[in-house]
Amino acid sequence: MKPDKLVKRYRITRPANFKLSDFDPADTGGLGIGKDEAKKIIAEHSRRLARLQEKLYAEDKWAVLMILQGMDAAGKDGIVEHVLYGVNPLGCDVHSFKAPNSEELDHDFLWRGARRLPERGRIGIFNRSHYEECLVVRVHPEILARQKLPPRLVTRNIWKERFDDICAFERHLVRSGTVVLKFHLRISREEQRRRFLERLENPAKRWKFAMGDVAERKLWNRYMAAYQDMIRNTSTPDAPWIVVPADHKWFSRLVVAAALIEALEKLDLKFPLSGEHSAELKKAKAALDAEGGAQAATRRTKPRA
Repeated sequence: MKPDKLVKRYRITRPANFKLSDFDPADTGGLGIGKDEAKKIIAEHSRRLARLQEKLYAEDKWAVLMILQGMDAAGKDGIVEHVLYGVNPLGCDVHSFKAPNSEELDHDFLWRGARRLPERGRIGIFNRSHYEECLVVRVHPEILARQKLPPRLVTRNIWKERFDDICAFERHLVRSGTVVLKFHLRISREEQRRRFLERLENPAKRWKFAMGDVAERKLWNRYMAAYQDMIRNTSTPDAPWIVVPADHKWFSRLVVAAALIEALEKLDLKFPLSGEHSAELKKAKAALDAEGGAQAATRRTKPRA
């Protein structure tokens, strides 16, 4: 299946009718392939991404912002590791957003993300993002109470206001030359439980487990409601959400890679100094050839010691 057709299944273009329950976390897109074959396709996608990223960096006109949102153990780190492993590190930045620090709390909720935006020619990856302010903060009202907001601004409309602010922010980015790709990695509660157990049983993965992870599972339904409302209100023509089935890691990586390839290919990226600069390039080549010829002549005429 071509990248654009695979991604189309999961792109939210009618957010008013969006239901999270319509997307099966275990879906594999009807591809009829297994894990091993998927790895080969992902490797090929990574090579294509490397070539496209090189053009993106050289042209220096566009930027790409990838936003990865999902419950704990949904596979966000794995996406970065396996999808972007072939991309030149010079053209790629990854930022993982934890709980805001004191400096960040002294600014508006979009500030810390805005200061980490990718430069032109680069791919930026947000592992969690400004959307946490409409997810974990919404599920845990006590966090909102610590954000130093004037009390009269914390109304029943605050989430709708934050949705509006995010949409305006992303619209501005798109109009300024940043491609915004937003992925919700949709994992099932049972698959998350299995992955938590795997972390606990594997010493090499145990560090990823936090004691609060189990407590958060008790709030699963509240998180799902928050995700659904968020996607309904922030999936726009400028920056639509892509809901990625994530119970199978190989499939989620395949979808994200396909979406990134599709977005980069639509930019029609080109290396600078192409045909339109042919006259200047010929002059530069002639000068370098002449310089090389002069040096060779010098070597031939120089007397031996």
